[in-house]
Amino acid sequence: MTTDRFQATYLIETPLDPVKVAEIMAGEQSSGTFTRVAGETDELRSRTRAVVTGVEELEAAESPSLPNAWLAKKGTAGPWRRARIAISFPVDNVGANLATLASIVAGNLYDLGEVTGLRLDTITLPASFRRRFKMPRQGISGTRALTGVMEGPMVGSIIKPNVGLSPDETAALVGKLCAAGPDLIKDDEISADPVHAPLSARVPAVMEVVRRHQDRSGKAVMIAFNITDETDAMKRHADLVAREGGTCVMASLNWCGFSAIETLRRATDLALHGHRNGFGALSRHPLLGISFQAYQTLWRLAGVDHMHVHGLQGKFAQADEEVVSSAKDCVTPLSDGLDDRVLPAFSSGQWAGTAQPTFDAIGHSDLLFMAGGGILAHPGGPAAGVASIRQAWEAVAAGTSLAEAATTHPELRQALDFFGKVAG
Repeated sequence: MTTDRFQATYLIETPLDPVKVAEIMAGEQSSGTFTRVAGETDELRSRTRAVVTGVEELEAAESPSLPNAWLAKKGTAGPWRRARIAISFPVDNVGANLATLASIVAGNLYDLGEVTGLRLDTITLPASFRRRFKMPRQGISGTRALTGVMEGPMVGSIIKPNVGLSPDETAALVGKLCAAGPDLIKDDEISADPVHAPLSARVPAVMEVVRRHQDRSGKAVMIAFNITDETDAMKRHADLVAREGGTCVMASLNWCGFSAIETLRRATDLALHGHRNGFGALSRHPLLGISFQAYQTLWRLAGVDHMHVHGLQGKFAQADEEVVSSAKDCVTPLSDGLDDRVLPAFSSGQWAGTAQPTFDAIGHSDLLFMAGGGILAHPGGPAAGVASIRQAWEAVAAGTSLAEAATTHPELRQALDFFGKVAG
């Protein structure tokens, strides 16, 4: 890949020749349309047209994955041929414009009449192009410094109940959670600025508790306040968090949009916890939407510091292999020579017992391991829940089985006995 071009890869399904469809895709997303038009000179095409760099045909399908009125009108039938397509785009077609980059690599491709399935799989950028976009302000190393956790996983919890608590009730729960010993506590994605607990009251109340805990213990717990809102409101909320001594804010990426997150990134040095809720709508169908590698590439260009990846053996629909791949994507630099890694945030049904498969799969502990019920529902209480998770991670890092470690750690023993039955 040269410095003046970037590449995207796709999985497509079509009853037509995949090579011809790939050329249609390249033209549609660069200089052309379904037919050559006036002004589309050879010189213009040489400068601006996307180029097909690879077509790998796969096994055909017996039936189309998605309906297609255009093909139905033409009476076009299968076989429904599938292929992996690679297309190279000129950097100068985009500039430092994230919304346009997303439009070029995806956009109208999903509506093409020639396909009965299309999925954006990967995006690969030259380093010089990647540098035009935002970098994480904190990333992995900055988050470690802010939490004081220089090695091992960062352990997090989630405020539950997720809605309904007043500012004072939220602060009281945060105080109990701080005493339990986590490194991060986050709002739920559905609790941002509700009438019963507005951020204007909730942030000062929570941070007063956090400061008192730090004075007593020396431990600065990171609170990821959910400031999801319209752009100007998010900037005000982030300013409030910073004034109160907070270190992190959270936003629901899909519903705020690229431009709002880019603006927020420019406006604050706080760690930006990117929540991907809604990603399933973009990813669950294997022949539609966007794979996590491409998805997280776009959001990392917006400058997020943490990315949710769900969790192994969790409560959501993603296969463990997808969770592992997503976590590896987060800690892989987008371009050679750059450290723009972001912190993968594991959540959804996590507890001490999922530490082993997580470590086995990814082989490192540069991660945020979050548990709601796995901490708050521990039979020994929240402190025992946090302790059980730390004990589990210490054991797997030392090559000790959880069963063996549990013989000398009662909190881990309780977790295995209690949550093991629930998970089973």
